[in-house]
Amino acid sequence: MRSLALAVLVGVVFAGRAGAQTDVLPLTLDDAQARAVASSHRLAEGRARQQAAEAVVEVRRRSDDPTLTASAGYTRTNHIQEFGVPQPDGKLRVIYPDIPDNYRSRVELVWPVYTSGRTDALARAALAEVSATGADLAAARLDLRLEVTRAYWALVTARDTVRVLEQALATADRSLADVRTRVEAGLLPPNDVSRSEAQRARSELLLVEARGRVVVVSIDLARLLGLDPPVVIEPTEVLEGAAPSPAEGSALIGEALAARPELAAIEQRTSGFDARLDAIAATRKPTVALASGYDLANPNQRIFPRQDTWQDSFDISLNVSWQFWDSGRAKADRAEALANQLVLQERRNEVASQIRSDVQRQLVDLATSRAALAPARLALTSARETRRVVSDRFEAGVATTLDVLDAQLAEMQAELDRTRVLADIRLREARLSRIVGRQP
Repeated sequence: MRSLALAVLVGVVFAGRAGAQTDVLPLTLDDAQARAVASSHRLAEGRARQQAAEAVVEVRRRSDDPTLTASAGYTRTNHIQEFGVPQPDGKLRVIYPDIPDNYRSRVELVWPVYTSGRTDALARAALAEVSATGADLAAARLDLRLEVTRAYWALVTARDTVRVLEQALATADRSLADVRTRVEAGLLPPNDVSRSEAQRARSELLLVEARGRVVVVSIDLARLLGLDPPVVIEPTEVLEGAAPSPAEGSALIGEALAARPELAAIEQRTSGFDARLDAIAATRKPTVALASGYDLANPNQRIFPRQDTWQDSFDISLNVSWQFWDSGRAKADRAEALANQLVLQERRNEVASQIRSDVQRQLVDLATSRAALAPARLALTSARETRRVVSDRFEAGVATTLDVLDAQLAEMQAELDRTRVLADIRLREARLSRIVGRQP
C-alpha cells in the first residue's frame, strides 16, 4: 500500500510537471553558483546594508561642512499701550509702538570650524562598518555558494540513484519473468515467484522514493537559482572526478584565519570601536564654530526704536564651546565601547578556535570518504561479478532463485554505496572550501 501511494503521489507530481515543463536547462556547478549569486535576495539585502553604511560615512564626513538655513515666521501679540517721550514742540515721539503683527525671516550660516577630531573619528568608525558589512556580504556569498553546491550535488546524487534503481527494477522485471516461466515449466517451486515479486516491489518502492527526492531537490535548487518551476534543471557534472588533495592541516588553518570574512568583519568592527573611543574622548575637548545670519523683519527687534516697517540686519559670531562636566555620560559611553570591544575580541577568539577545529575535522571526514571510495568500487566490482556468476549458475540449474535475488540486491546496494561515497566526497570538499574561506 505504501509503494502504491508513493507511486500515485510521484506520478501526479511528474504528470503536473510534464504538462508545465517547456525548457531543459543544462547547468554546470559554476553556472548554478553564478545564477544564485545574481538572483539572491539575501545578497541583495547585504548589498543594501553596505550602501546604507556608505551613506552613513558621507553623513559623518559632512558634519564639519557649513550649513545654510532659511527660516520665516509670523507672531501675533496682544495690543499694548504705546510708550513715548513728549517733544519740545508738544508732539509725542513713540519709542515702543503697538505692533501686534510681527514678521520675521532669517538666513543663517553655521560652520563647525574645529571639533577636536570628533567628526574624523566618527567617519573612521563608519568606514570600519562599511568594511565589516562588506565582509558580511562575502560570508553570505560563500554560504550561498555552499548551499547551491549542496543542492546541486544532491540533485546529481538523486538522479544517479534513480538510474541505479531503474536498472535494478529492469533486472528484477527480467528475473521475475524468467522465474515465472520456469515455475510454469515446473522447474521451480511457486514460492520463488513470491520472492521475486517481493524483490521487485522493494526495488520499485526505492525507485519511487528516489524520484520523489529528485523532485524535492530540484525545487530547492530552482529556488536558490531564482528559476520558475517549469524549467527542468539538467546537471552536466558527474560525481566521478579527480580532485586535488588538500594541503596540510596547518597550512589550511593559516589560510582560513587569513581569508575567512567573518574574522575580517569582527576585526573591522573592533577598529570601529577604536574610532568611537577617539570620538568619545573628543567630547572633552573644545569645539569652535562660526555662525552668521541675515535678518529681514517687521519690526526688526535689533533696531531701536521699533518701527512698523521691514528692516534688515546681520550678525557674525565665533563661538567656542568646552564641556567640562557631563555628569559621567562620556565615562559611561567609554565603558560601553570598551565592553563591546571586548565582546568582539572574545568572539574573534571563539571563531578562530572553531575554524581550527572545523578544518581538522573536515580533513578527517574528507580523508575518510576518499579512503572509503576504493573499497566501495571494489565491492561494486565484486558484486557485479558475483551476480554474473550466480546468474550463470542459475541458468545451469545449480543456483536457487534466492541466490539470484541476493546477488542482485548486493549489486544494487554496492552501487548505491559507491554513489553515496562519491557524493560525500563532493560535499566535504565543498564544506572544506567554505571553512577555509576560498573565494571563487
